[in-house]
Amino acid sequence: MKKIAFLLFVVCLSSVSFGQNKQKEVLFTIDNHPYYTDEFIRVYNKNLDLVKDDSQKDLDHYLDLFVGYKLKVEKAKKLGLQNDAKYTNELGSYRKQLAKNYVNDSKVTNALIDEAYARTKEEVRASHILVLVSEGAEPKDTLKAYHKMLDLKKRIDAGENFEAVAQKFSEDPSAKENKGDLGYFSAFKMVYPFESAAYNTPVGKISKIFRTRFGYHILKVTDKRLNRGEVTVEHIMLLNPSVPSSEANTAVKKAIDDIYQKIKQGENFEELAKQFSEDKSTAAKGGLLQRFGSGQLTSQEFENIAFSLTEKGQISEPFKSKFGWHIVKLVERNPVPPLDEIKYDLENKIKKDDRSLLITNSLAKKLRAKYDIKQNAKLLAQIKNAVTEDFYRGIWEYPSDSKKYNDDLIVINKDRKIEGSAFLTYLQSQQKGNSKTRPLNALVDELYQKWVDDQLIIYFNDNLENEFPEFSYVMDEYRDGLLLFDLMEKEIWEKAKTDTLGLEKFYNSHVKDYMWKTRYNVDIYSSTEEKAAKKAQSYCKKGKSIEYIKEKLNKDGKVNIMVKSGVFEEDFDVLQELAIKTTGATKIVQKGSYYFVADVKEIKAETPKTINECKGKLTSDYQQYLENNWVTELKKEFDVKIDNTVFEKVKAQIRK
Repeated sequence: MKKIAFLLFVVCLSSVSFGQNKQKEVLFTIDNHPYYTDEFIRVYNKNLDLVKDDSQKDLDHYLDLFVGYKLKVEKAKKLGLQNDAKYTNELGSYRKQLAKNYVNDSKVTNALIDEAYARTKEEVRASHILVLVSEGAEPKDTLKAYHKMLDLKKRIDAGENFEAVAQKFSEDPSAKENKGDLGYFSAFKMVYPFESAAYNTPVGKISKIFRTRFGYHILKVTDKRLNRGEVTVEHIMLLNPSVPSSEANTAVKKAIDDIYQKIKQGENFEELAKQFSEDKSTAAKGGLLQRFGSGQLTSQEFENIAFSLTEKGQISEPFKSKFGWHIVKLVERNPVPPLDEIKYDLENKIKKDDRSLLITNSLAKKLRAKYDIKQNAKLLAQIKNAVTEDFYRGIWEYPSDSKKYNDDLIVINKDRKIEGSAFLTYLQSQQKGNSKTRPLNALVDELYQKWVDDQLIIYFNDNLENEFPEFSYVMDEYRDGLLLFDLMEKEIWEKAKTDTLGLEKFYNSHVKDYMWKTRYNVDIYSSTEEKAAKKAQSYCKKGKSIEYIKEKLNKDGKVNIMVKSGVFEEDFDVLQELAIKTTGATKIVQKGSYYFVADVKEIKAETPKTINECKGKLTSDYQQYLENNWVTELKKEFDVKIDNTVFEKVKAQIRK
């Protein structure tokens, strides 16, 4: 996650076209390596609205940041980090992903958008059986997996129970418990071939055998329903006890019932969530969760309860999930939007999905018209003669006299030459044992056309930097960003984590930045009734326990008082309003519709946090300190020369 966040910061991809500045000049050099005005202007303009610190919009300051950034990249190259196999693999993987955005065919894309939208409006529930086989498996292993699946399907067709066969034979580990049941899903929730098989199979029927990148599947569709859309809810959650016991479980159940009773009495749901919900990520927002749809949460119980609420503001009874007890309030139901509202989102999903292969195949036809392709018909005929009927059985072998096939089979745009031996290698990899095309010459022709398409797309991909300037810009930025991440991890982040003496020295010199505010060990009582708050205050003054106070004030099925206990800093919740000066019962204050009183057991003065207590922020600050000093050292290590005359031109150009 750290690397993703870092690279997103460095490479802020933009959907707008980048203007090309034809008149570029050298803005600065680092050890005589030139950096040009066009890159600086482009990056500055692209990031202008993204920076939160106004100082970074100042051109002089931004140039300093930009030079510092390039210094780090130069340092990474000096250390040879660009030669690391992990780096080159990751860069290649990113380029492959980015290239998908440039491989498009609008007609095919629009058809896929329409199909995806139609599927989005419906949810399918299916069970499946999987026989694992990797995409790059040997033909014999692929055939073995296929026959295994064929045998399982025959058993089911003969009357055996699908779920029983799935539980016993499916190679999906979850099938042992769920009998292959995948629950409800919609478009883009499964790999595309699986999704298509599910939507194309009627309810109650078994699909044909199909293959995905995981292996061979069959599935049974058990239900189809209109998509429930998405739902926005608020919730109050009390976690299961960290050390389960009958008493602890009963206490949690009693607490959630008390909260529910207060809701029924008319108390505000959001205020109760802020006070008592133990979901720290949502409590401060009144329990508000991000909008979700079917299958997006890890708790099916929670989803089902949330979707069962029909009226805005409707509140569920307390219910239990594997995480604890919940009460849910419906904020809004969000049906599937019209196509024109989500078309762009669907297109982006398609580009990241297996569907993109259909677009890529369509592209190949256009590339045949775009590029100059010379083909060696004589060599192709020789290759055809070398392929025997063994190909259908998956046992055909690469010709022993391979040197005769080393001539160029195709030449693309006069600069990409591909030998016949490459096609022979491709043929050898395509033996599946179930090829249906006959005769053999027709099969080789079919595979040859596919292979040529592949070579055209490879050539197109290899030349994306020349075809699309914006692609080249993004790759340059990502390349530098990836190098910078590896360098920062090596020189700064890891050092900050392991340099205990340096961290301690930094802490001692900045200890005032890591102070506990005044803290209070308190029981905070809250009620919508001022009378109940006054009684609680009176009992606190008499030294009565929480249990005693709740027993006295919560009667006849009505919860009049709730309590939150712990050690809190002075700015927590209502503590500032209570203006605590001494231990014991505080005054009563009103905040919103609630009355609060606290029983203060201990006041802890402002004190420095220990290193362990502030480790996260301390380490982050130390990293920033090291980085700032490091850039200063890099400026001494490298010879940096800025052309101020050119920079003044840049300023004038940007200010226009």
